Amino acid sequence: MPDRILMPLLAFIGLALIAFSLVWPQGYGARSPGPFGSVPIQQTPEMRIKIQREKDAAALREQQVRQQVSDAREAATTAP
Repeated sequence: MPDRILMPLLAFIGLALIAFSLVWPQGYGARSPGPFGSVPIQQTPEMRIKIQREKDAAALREQQVRQQVSDAREAATTAP
């Protein structure tokens, strides 16, 4: 393909990608600029409560597992 066609085509594709990135939502963690932005899902009060509830449940499960392992080790060392 001649450079006379290829270079303007690549420049157009590059500019189109830059323009597209300015209006595309940034996912759950970051806001998009200007009129395209919305509050990320993780920052809504309902989701924060749900995330905290999941963290608390995971911490409780981990604590229970650690206690069970500790009890099993203690039982193994005291058994004849």
